[in-house]
Amino acid sequence: MNRHASLSRRHMIVTGACAGLLLPIRDALAQDLSQDLAPTPACHDGDEPTLPETEGPFFKPKSPRRSDLREAAIAGRPVELSGVVLTRGCRPVANVLVDLWHADAGGEYDNKGFRLRGHVFTDAQGRYAFRTIMPGLYPGRTRHYHVKVLA
Repeated sequence: MNRHASLSRRHMIVTGACAGLLLPIRDALAQDLSQDLAPTPACHDGDEPTLPETEGPFFKPKSPRRSDLREAAIAGRPVELSGVVLTRGCRPVANVLVDLWHADAGGEYDNKGFRLRGHVFTDAQGRYAFRTIMPGLYPGRTRHYHVKVLA
């Protein structure tokens, strides 16, 4: 009998036996993980869902770290936005980057610089807050803020 064929056959038998022993462990891990990944709870506030709209302007990396996006040259109605970042299990998440950007009162975005763009990090209770202005309307869009959360 060829020595290499014998080693190869032996290797296959050992590998198959090990794989058979690991299957119950794999199945248990998969079951544990699927239990942690319950769907996000639905939010029933009585309002109709927001209609889909065109996306953009998009996220720009390296926004300045600042909670107050207002500047002397920017007019607009002051607004404070705040919230909490939670896990699916409703536990607060600390040190999460929350990036915010939006149009000015005239509906214009700063796509070259970082006017009305900035980021903060959540505190130990997962809280964040921004001071900014109410964005203006522009054709085909409702007033809105863009938020990107990076854990």
